[in-house]
Amino acid sequence: MEQEDIWDADTAQRYDTPGSGMFAPDVLGPTVERLAQLAGEGAALEFAIGTGRVAIPLAERGIPVTGIELSLPMVEQLRTKADESTIPVIIGDMTTSFAAGEHALVYLVYNTISNLLAQAEQVECFRNAARHLAPGGRFVVELWVPELRKLPPGQTATVWQSEPGYIGLDTYDILRQHVVSHHFRFDETKQAQLFRSPHRYIWPAELDLMAQLAGFELEARHADWAGTEFTAESRSHVSVYRIPQTR
Repeated sequence: MEQEDIWDADTAQRYDTPGSGMFAPDVLGPTVERLAQLAGEGAALEFAIGTGRVAIPLAERGIPVTGIELSLPMVEQLRTKADESTIPVIIGDMTTSFAAGEHALVYLVYNTISNLLAQAEQVECFRNAARHLAPGGRFVVELWVPELRKLPPGQTATVWQSEPGYIGLDTYDILRQHVVSHHFRFDETKQAQLFRSPHRYIWPAELDLMAQLAGFELEARHADWAGTEFTAESRSHVSVYRIPQTR
């Protein structure tokens, strides 16, 4: 599965769920609040900006936001809500594309760095973030923690969410450090919709090494955007990396 095939026009049309899911106020609110604090009076750059879920409310807070996005259909959906002058977007890969200007903050939300399926690409993503930041600038990554402890011997899948009308499960390829997320949506009929996306999962310690290779230092890590303590039981983390003031 190529990323361009996954984030197509059909997915872009169905991506926004105003007021629910990842667009719910209790999910989106703390995300935007924390990013606004980290950006301060500077500009922000979002890798894989998508349909503008985070960028639009962040821009409404007065933070200048630019985006990089591989999927043209996702950007076209963004354009129904914000024009180019409000949120400029470069169409391209977040490992190589460059957005001109000085940025105080680069950020990646909702596990998006795992869409890069090779370790080398993930390292280049950190290096590209560093290219956009002056000394003291920050790179923020939101990522889930692989749930391998839930895999009994011989089993390759875990159900991570089950509720009326929806089941989410992940299938693991431990040798390649890959996982495919399967999202099943269904109703009272016999029909169901399936959306799948491939990922390369990253342990927090491996993520820290990628950051180090790009010249970052770990400034903070919490279990969520609200600042909950990160522990061995946390299912996700928000990690803040910073370019030292003196390199």
